[in-house]
Amino acid sequence: MKKKPKIAAVRPPGEEIFVERVQTGVRLEKRLLKVLKGLAEYHDMTLGDLLEGIVLHAFDGRHPFSDETRRRIDDLKRIYGLDLDSSASHRLMEVVEEPGTGKTAKRGSHKPKK
Repeated sequence: MKKKPKIAAVRPPGEEIFVERVQTGVRLEKRLLKVLKGLAEYHDMTLGDLLEGIVLHAFDGRHPFSDETRRRIDDLKRIYGLDLDSSASHRLMEVVEEPGTGKTAKRGSHKPKK
């Protein structure tokens, strides 16, 4: 039986933390992905490393970006035409073509709560 890793409240700075990563197929809004890839490239890191950092900061209720990085994000949003903000997060609908019918359908990103 595998032991689950203990979550330490505080780790010494600079201590390496070994993790197991998995490959995933995640669908993202096209322009949002372009901005994320541009930001990862700007910081010379992988997209996965960037996303891990963003999520870990969010889980702690902290903002992950400096003022300089926020300015870079604004530049990338302008370059890639990303006009979405957090208020759009629960309203995004995807238009998809139904195979063989030529018809389009809308698909939301959130399932209704029961």
